[in-house]
Amino acid sequence: MKATIKTQGQQFTVTEGDILIVNRYPGTEKGSTVEIKDVLAAGEGEGYKVGTPRLVGASVSAKILENKRGDKVIVFKKKKRKGMERKRGHRQELSVIKIESINA
Repeated sequence: MKATIKTQGQQFTVTEGDILIVNRYPGTEKGSTVEIKDVLAAGEGEGYKVGTPRLVGASVSAKILENKRGDKVIVFKKKKRKGMERKRGHRQELSVIKIESINA
């Protein structure tokens, strides 16, 4: 069964057993389970349902495999002939999740 979910501001089409990297869920630890209620579409074949905008009563259960930080992104700004240069770095907080079950 496939489902299209919305989590942490992004949409994903997932099946059971998929591993995703999303923005970190606040207040969660490795091994905890999160319930994703924003299911936009779910099903397979003739039983495929699309919500308007969400399916009522549908949910996706996911287990957090790891909380980590992403690669460093360098933000460099410069203004010509003004002598202004600024260099900053950013590392995004990420969660690696595994889809365990789809309830539609």
